[in-house]
Amino acid sequence: MIELMIIYVVGLVLLGMVLGSFVNALVWRFHEQDEVNDELFDLRERQQAKRTAARDKRMKQLEDRLAALSMSKGRSMCSNCSHPLAPKDLMPLLSWLWLGGKCRYCKQPIPDTPWLEAGLPLVFVVSYFAWPMELQGYGLLAFCFWLVSATALAALLVYDLRWFLLPDRIVWPLVGLMTVQVLLHAIVFDGGTAAIGNAFWGIATASGFFWFLYLISRGRWIGFGDVKLGIALGMMVGGPLLGMMVVFLASLLGSLASLPLLFRKKLKADSAIPFGPFLIVATFILVLFGQDVSELLKSYLIL
Repeated sequence: MIELMIIYVVGLVLLGMVLGSFVNALVWRFHEQDEVNDELFDLRERQQAKRTAARDKRMKQLEDRLAALSMSKGRSMCSNCSHPLAPKDLMPLLSWLWLGGKCRYCKQPIPDTPWLEAGLPLVFVVSYFAWPMELQGYGLLAFCFWLVSATALAALLVYDLRWFLLPDRIVWPLVGLMTVQVLLHAIVFDGGTAAIGNAFWGIATASGFFWFLYLISRGRWIGFGDVKLGIALGMMVGGPLLGMMVVFLASLLGSLASLPLLFRKKLKADSAIPFGPFLIVATFILVLFGQDVSELLKSYLIL
């Protein structure tokens, strides 16, 4: 039994390291693709007004750049000098440590820190030991869905921290993934209407609250990306109580992180901070420990 557990843990660590490396590449390539597409769109608009050879040349360069940035066709490259990376440069975490955090070719610091490649394995292992269901039947399926969802959430967390944006190319596939899980639970694993009801109320409380804030503030208090992310998070935690707890816990975490920066004058009262990472951390906590939180809250409410 212990030997089998060790095998599972080692497997989750290796999987987390590989997926952490993948997420680092994914968020950088998505951001670069968006930058290139914005410039391409602007150039095409100008070409319609007046075509020039210089713009044609630049458009060809941008199109080649897009092809190189493709996740499916493009080669791994340094995000500073764009030099193709050798297999020895691509070992998750180990390559970064071996190279001292610098590119082998341009000697510039590697922008992608190893924290994701170290943090995601930790999340996977903690999830394995703290998983609130038995790892069989629907519990095993939900755990597998959670590993994929956690990877997507890690990508969103990094993207929002770096560029204050929750890209639709990650959010909507995550929503689709959670929809599939809910339907499988309801239809195949006899979750029935209760599974769909929990998902509905989770969405209504989490995403609905953010949608309300977005409407009354006209987007000044919260971005619409948080509204869309709330759909996936509401389905993950399920039910109105945990849906409200996502909002409350994320707000608490955001306050705890912001107040010290305000007191040290490293953050102004009107400074914008990304809220997505706090939502994601709150969801991690509630997915793994939400049952305990629910029981605790219900006991207080009853009293």
